[in-house]
Amino acid sequence: MIELKTTAEIVQMKDACKIAAGALQAAGEAVKPGVSTEYINKVAEDFIIRHGAVPTFKGYNGFPAASCISVNDTIIHGIPSKTQIIQPGDIVSVDVGATFKGYVGDNAATFAAGEISPEAQRLCDTTRESLYEGIAAAVAGGRIGDIGSTIQRYCEERGYSVVREFTGHGCGRVMHEDPSVPNFGTPGRGVRLLPGMTIAIEPMINMGGAGIRQLPDGWTIKTRDGKLSAHFEHTIAITSNGPVILTTA
Repeated sequence: MIELKTTAEIVQMKDACKIAAGALQAAGEAVKPGVSTEYINKVAEDFIIRHGAVPTFKGYNGFPAASCISVNDTIIHGIPSKTQIIQPGDIVSVDVGATFKGYVGDNAATFAAGEISPEAQRLCDTTRESLYEGIAAAVAGGRIGDIGSTIQRYCEERGYSVVREFTGHGCGRVMHEDPSVPNFGTPGRGVRLLPGMTIAIEPMINMGGAGIRQLPDGWTIKTRDGKLSAHFEHTIAITSNGPVILTTA
């Protein structure tokens, strides 16, 4: 069931989203060659706790960390590790959520570790731009399919593949609420977008094919062909005046 939020509830939710956005920004600044993914996770977790919130991801369905840190061909759900050291030219996707006063903020971005290849930069730029294209399509009275089809078209026209097995989602009192928000679809199809809906839009875009594989740890999702993947996410509110990004630091 989709839970519509009041204006006052969205204001409260924005506090959680602001903390999540600050944690993502701090983690992104920590992405440098020579640091471990565990260190980046600690930066994010410390930020969340310091601001009086709870790391949403930690313990969620058994996930062991405060953030997912996914390097190069890891699409999502990378488990931070002391032994995984960031190398020059890596691209590092950080996904982090914060729970504050009963609401969740969820966001992600892909960061460059030093100078990256033009191909990697183009992938990251396209994925980030597709997120904002999708947000612009999240208009009250429209449909979920308007968001996904916009992202899909934007990325596929530029030669990239859209991950199908994982999607965006409603976000509010818990991290995963209805509805599902795919990054592909048909315009004019799917759930109608109504004022008061709060959703997380998160394109996961591969440089090669759309195929994925899961590691034996039960979490880590990689591209099947070993090519790069990028991931960007914002939590937004649907309003009568247009979409509003809540995850801003």
